[in-house]
Amino acid sequence: MVAIKAHEADRALARLDPAYRLVLIYGPDAGLVSERATALARAHVDDPSDAFQLVRMSGDDIASDPLKLVDEANTIGLFGGRRSIRVSATSKPLLGAVEPLLATPSQDAIVIVEAGDLQRSNPLRTACERARTALAVPCYGDAARDLGGIIDEMVRAAGKSIDRTARDHLAGLLGGDRQTSRREIEKLLLYVGTETTVAVSDIEAVVGDTAQREQAMLIDAVFSGKLSALDLAYAKLNGEGLDAGVMLGAVLRHTMALLKARQGMDAGRSARDMVAAMRLPYPRIATTEVALANWTTAKLIDAVALLGNATLAARRDGEIGKSGAARALWTLARLGRPSSRGE
Repeated sequence: MVAIKAHEADRALARLDPAYRLVLIYGPDAGLVSERATALARAHVDDPSDAFQLVRMSGDDIASDPLKLVDEANTIGLFGGRRSIRVSATSKPLLGAVEPLLATPSQDAIVIVEAGDLQRSNPLRTACERARTALAVPCYGDAARDLGGIIDEMVRAAGKSIDRTARDHLAGLLGGDRQTSRREIEKLLLYVGTETTVAVSDIEAVVGDTAQREQAMLIDAVFSGKLSALDLAYAKLNGEGLDAGVMLGAVLRHTMALLKARQGMDAGRSARDMVAAMRLPYPRIATTEVALANWTTAKLIDAVALLGNATLAARRDGEIGKSGAARALWTLARLGRPSSRGE
């Protein structure tokens, strides 16, 4: 049985055992799944620009006709040489197409199957983890050290430099999807232009949105029960003229996301898996996991009702809505304190 940990993925793929003829790359970070599949496919052909060596196949098509993958994997290249077959992600079952290749692997082709967030009990994941000729590779959102490495790599490649303070600040604004993070860094480097150093001011000007960050501070303060942080965030947003209904709407959306994650945990999923699927910026991952530990499904359902009523009141009457919004947020913050364990 081969089931590697997320932190072992890059090393396992860089030194892939020749016995593995099928690699399942899966997880909530679609950007990281795609990036690893691309790198692996290109590394196992002599000419990545040759469509006969690097073959792309639709997961939807293969699910409809499982024999397509078997036929392609057993096709001998016209000019010989190594081949990579890359199968795109699909919501349809692929086990029927993969099982024959687990039993009788291709001799000259490596098959790379991309997939979304698969539970431990998923038949495709289970089959690949149990097979001696397959490797299952999980892809979760980037940790801070991973983001730091990506930032250094891209900044260096652009011929620029970034100090540790600026790098840490940038990593804190990036999220859990690898491709999205790379696009944000590319946008930043384009903004910096001919300057040789990436500064914090450049990051503030380009990456993320200040109002969104302040709303995130408000939300996290509510669900962690930090009343002083809530006071500060609420005062800032109120002073900037943010409508109470908009403020409550942001909190309500996060509440509903937490409720979905909590229900997933009630069904047996881990907090880490559910938070990874939310694709939050790195600094919010830990606070959200703590919130899920403190908030039960029942409490979150009550929170949705409370916020819904407060949001409706704020839209009906802006002035009265402001005081109602403050009361709702402070009520939730008191419920969110670790010592508050009400069902």
